[in-house]
Parts: sequence; C-alpha cells; structure tokens
Amino acid sequence: MTDPGEERTPEPQDDDATAPIPPSPPHGQPSSSFQGHMRAARSEFDHQVELARAGFEETNARIRERTGRDLILAILIGLAVGVIVFVSIVFANWPFVVLVTGVGLLGVFELSRALQSAGRRVDVVPQLIGGLLVLLSSYFFGGWQHWVALFVSVCFVIVWRLIAQMAARDGRVYLDVVGDALTAGFVQIYVPFLASMALVLLRQPDGTWWVLAFLIVVIAVDTGAYVTGLTLGRHPMAPRVSPKKTWEGFAGAVVAAVAAGILLAWLMLGLPWWTGIVFGLALLLTATVGDLGESMIKRDLGIKDMSSWLPGHGGVLDRLDSILPSAVAALALYYLLSPLAV
Repeated sequence: MTDPGEERTPEPQDDDATAPIPPSPPHGQPSSSFQGHMRAARSEFDHQVELARAGFEETNARIRERTGRDLILAILIGLAVGVIVFVSIVFANWPFVVLVTGVGLLGVFELSRALQSAGRRVDVVPQLIGGLLVLLSSYFFGGWQHWVALFVSVCFVIVWRLIAQMAARDGRVYLDVVGDALTAGFVQIYVPFLASMALVLLRQPDGTWWVLAFLIVVIAVDTGAYVTGLTLGRHPMAPRVSPKKTWEGFAGAVVAAVAAGILLAWLMLGLPWWTGIVFGLALLLTATVGDLGESMIKRDLGIKDMSSWLPGHGGVLDRLDSILPSAVAALALYYLLSPLAV
C-alpha cells in the first residue's frame, strides 16, 4: 500500500493522448470536403444546363430559319389550344359552340383586314353580322334554315358593299366593284360556312366524338407533315404555292393520318378498322388542299401570315386552313360511315 503522505510521481502519458483533438464541424454544417464536392457537382450541372440550352437555341434557330416559326411558342400555344378545345367539347356542347363561333368571327375579321390591306373593299361589320348568323343557325336550327341563313348572309354583305360603293362615288372601275362583291360573298362561304359544318356535325348522334376524331386526324396530318418535312424534306411539293412543303412531309402526313384514322375508328367511333383508312385519307386530302389553298390566298395578297395573333403560328386562319374544308369532309363521312358502327 502507498503511504497517504508520500508524494506520487506522475506517470508518463502517451503523446497521442495529449495531442489536440481537431474541432468537429458545427452540427448541421457539412465538412469542407463535402462542400467542395457539392460545389463541383453544381458547377457541372450548370455547365450541362448551359450546353443543353445552347443546343436547343441553335436547333430552334435552324427551325425558325427554315420554317419561319418559333418552335417553343408554337408548341406551347398549340398545347394550350388543344386543351381548350378538348375541355370545351368533351364536357358540354355549348362551350364548343361558343368557341367555334368566336374563332370563326376572328377568322372573318382577320381575312377581311388582310383583303383590305391588299386593296379590296371589304366591310368588316356586315361580314361579322353575316358570319354570326351562319354559325348560330347551323347549331340551333340546321337543315334548310342553315342554307337560308347562308343565302341571306351572302346577299346581305354583297348588297351592303354595292350600296356603300354607290355612296362613295370614288370612281372605282366596274371590274373592281364586281371583284369586291364576289370577295364579300367568298369571305362568308370560306370561313363561317365551312366552320359551321363542325357545328352541324356536333348536333348529330355521337357527333361530339366525330368532331373530336376529325380534329385529331387533322392535327396528326399537320404534325406528321411538319416533323417529317423538317427532318427529311428534300423535294418541294408545290414550290410556286408553298415552297416549304415537301413530298417527304406529305408521306409523313399519310402515315400519321392512316394510323390516327384506324385507331380512332376502332377505339372512339366504334367502326370497323378499315373505315379508319378511308377516314384518314379523306381528311388528309381535304387538309392538304385547305393548307395549299390558304397559301395561294396569302401569296396572292403578298403576305406571309394572316396576322400575328398566335405567336409561332401566325393568325387564326393559319391554324384553320386545314380544319375548315376537313369539317365538310367529316360531316360527309359521318353520313357515309356511321351506319357501320357497332
């Protein structure tokens, strides 16, 4: 035992035990090495984002140079319009009637202003009144009343133009006056009457699904032609009318139209699958004719787009060019093919 009064000799201590302990990072804060890894990862991520953005902007610039359209705006506006149309037609008929009426009147206004800029005398207000009469009569009455409304509206705008010309006394020559009168009637037939065919189709049994189906096929035609023509297009289809349309794009439209037609006939319309081929090809024809027809009108007027109301797309009529004649074809196909539905 050790005497309590005896002094103790301190025992030697290990050097490691006396070495200072490095301070630990405060609670909740990463170590410096972890921060370094995070900064490196963030820097690499920012670099990849910049590369992706630069690549997308370069691709978008090439597309804009080739087609004259802004790809981002075109996609966003196209999706928004598609959602609006789908919601308006599926859940109730009256929103779609309001939509078609509003779009049809915008098309009348747009075409009238474009014709005015080319030197034609077009009276906008009478055109809007006549267009409203044609569009509303097609849904609320249909049948012979619709044809009467069309006749009345055409006569109304022509007579208005002739009276306005007599009141003007500006020395306009005979051929120009006749041209103005014919142009007035053409506006009524081209926009409100063709658009009203979609409302006539809507009134039929299962008409909602037929309207939706023909719109999907027309969109498939436009999309197939655009994508294929943009990536593979080499041979112009109608260079004097629309130099950017190619036969390769038309081939893509054929594939898209037939595929969409078969799927819609089978899954939505309850028709035999082979009727989808007829459905798709007929709408392909009318959509292509409508697209080229509007291109001829714009070339004759010396303009690129009917307006700039829809950025990335042009004007309202630039989106309706394929749909307007296709509405007539869709109504005819309804009468022809709907008896085959199971």
